[in-house]
Amino acid sequence: MSKRCRVAVLISGAGSNLQALIDGQANGSLPIEIVTVISNKPDALGLERAQKARIACEALSHQDFDSRESFDHALANTIDQHHPDLIVLAGFMRILTPEFVRHYQGRMLNIHPSLLPKYPGLHTHQRVLDAGDSIHGVTVHFVTEELDGGPPIIQAIIPVFDDDTEETLMARIQTQEHSIYPTAVGWFATQRLQISNGKALLDNEELPSCGQQIRQL
Repeated sequence: MSKRCRVAVLISGAGSNLQALIDGQANGSLPIEIVTVISNKPDALGLERAQKARIACEALSHQDFDSRESFDHALANTIDQHHPDLIVLAGFMRILTPEFVRHYQGRMLNIHPSLLPKYPGLHTHQRVLDAGDSIHGVTVHFVTEELDGGPPIIQAIIPVFDDDTEETLMARIQTQEHSIYPTAVGWFATQRLQISNGKALLDNEELPSCGQQIRQL
């Protein structure tokens, strides 16, 4: 049996994407071992998910540190104790320092609820509605020093209906997240996915600037 990819998952909230990875690990569809789950919020529901799955977990509150740099330094030290191959940001609501990002360059993924490069940052569902867009989506991308600016790996696209609200869009987007994030993690775990010269490569072929697209129309 080949070695499983060691994954550290960082969360701030409910951890529904964490659960999708836990399920993939449990049913054997993902060749990964989640070696730690770390939250910057001690009351994050995702920590309970990790405990239920008997995965090592820890809360490291950013409020206990006097600067973003000192928190990120402590976070990196905590992560590195578990020797992960991949860092997965799963609803981790922190802007990371350049030093932290460089430390994990090429082996840190994030998921963002928009069709990047459109709508980086927060409140993406409302921004889509306010703009009158006909489609919306979600992007898995490599993390670089530019906020939500790393090369996209895979996107899922959904239609925006006339009666959609922020809540209905969020629910439909989350369903897609739970599909495409495990897909991207699986590609990395099987050494099919990498970043080179600022481009995402799958099977040594450069992915489009939007990543691989899946349309749910």
